[in-house]
Amino acid sequence: MRHYFGTDGIRGTVGQGCITPDFVLKLGWAAGRVLGNGSGKILIGKDTRISGYMFESALEAGLVAAGVDIRLLGPMTTPGVAYLTRTFRASAGIVITASHNPYQDNGIKFFSADGDKLPDEVELAIEAELERPIQTVDSSKLGKAKRVDDANGRYIEFCKSTIPARMDFRDLKIVVDCANGATYNTAPHVLEELGATVVRVGTEPDGFNINLDVGSTRPEALCRAVVEQGADLGIAFDGDGDRVLMSDSRGNLVDGDQLLYIIAKSRLVAGAMRGEVVGTLMSNLGFEHALRRLEVGFVRTKVGDRYIMEHLKGADGILGGEPSGHLICRDRTTTGDGIVSALQVLAAIKRLATSLDDLSAEVERYPQVLINVRLDQRRDIVGLPEVRDAVLSAEHELGDRGRILLRPSGTEPLVRVMVEGRDQDEVTRLAERLANVVREQIIG
Repeated sequence: MRHYFGTDGIRGTVGQGCITPDFVLKLGWAAGRVLGNGSGKILIGKDTRISGYMFESALEAGLVAAGVDIRLLGPMTTPGVAYLTRTFRASAGIVITASHNPYQDNGIKFFSADGDKLPDEVELAIEAELERPIQTVDSSKLGKAKRVDDANGRYIEFCKSTIPARMDFRDLKIVVDCANGATYNTAPHVLEELGATVVRVGTEPDGFNINLDVGSTRPEALCRAVVEQGADLGIAFDGDGDRVLMSDSRGNLVDGDQLLYIIAKSRLVAGAMRGEVVGTLMSNLGFEHALRRLEVGFVRTKVGDRYIMEHLKGADGILGGEPSGHLICRDRTTTGDGIVSALQVLAAIKRLATSLDDLSAEVERYPQVLINVRLDQRRDIVGLPEVRDAVLSAEHELGDRGRILLRPSGTEPLVRVMVEGRDQDEVTRLAERLANVVREQIIG
């Protein structure tokens, strides 16, 4: 049992639980003990939320106390830290971020020396160290901290290298929504250097406005700006840059399923497709059927990029992702990368000589209603007999016209109620009915 780590690092409200300076200081020390490898160095990046300064200092103190040298990257996307961890030959990478959550939250994500998420046994080893008192190494062995001045430039060049060298986007006008997060000082530069005309949205972070009414969690701003600016398309990232959604020229949202389909089709045409596409329990049935028409295999895993990556590695596949826009192009990088994924979609548009509008229309999305029911505390609501009975009743009523999924969030105290099917009214009615049953169990 992991006590602190969730499905994607440690996350919560600033000042509560594990998200306090004293805990993060000890977490830095424990991580240094496990990941430091003696004389190794560890990179630290962060998104743009105000508490990042505080936790950067706490991590720095803990790591130095464990005798680990540090490289401070400043504001940097989560996938950017993963990439730089590899290229710096570092022992590990750490990102201070709560991803798509509001500024009041923060968290810590870790990457191994290979730029991968930490395996369970390493997270458990860090948790074991957290139970011990801090013991500072001798002063002669204390770690040192240095800032990396060219981190953004290195990452920008890497992103550009993931598409053909002679390809450019000079004929595209693109709205780029950076969610006032970590992509604000990288994504627009990548696209401009590749020739695109860029209209910027959400590129003025102030520590408090990350994900606030912008970005992939609030794509209405992107879709509206695309129409107002007469752009060819729009791209929206989340706060730490590991997710991406798009808008077509008419302001229609293009989700992660559709983007993954476009990338898969492009790989297939180029003769570079390998293995099955990996989705999750949340992937739309229309997406699965569109891949079937391409004769591309599809498999579902549990929700979470770590499960997608596990399956891709085991089957030597290259493409996987979630409707939320967390896409993995394993033939390009080691983790979900919003900028890299967006570039693969743009490259597909150029390679297939068509538009995002036409490509996304090839995926018929079945109506899917998702209702998040907030819990007063983390507990197994889904397993209660009353909830199970309600689900069985709804499944019987829906029959083979769709599917139902209730699951607890891995990062927030939520139960996610999802109903999908061909008929919008039926799907909406069943989702609301199930959500009300969950709410009754919370109250009662």
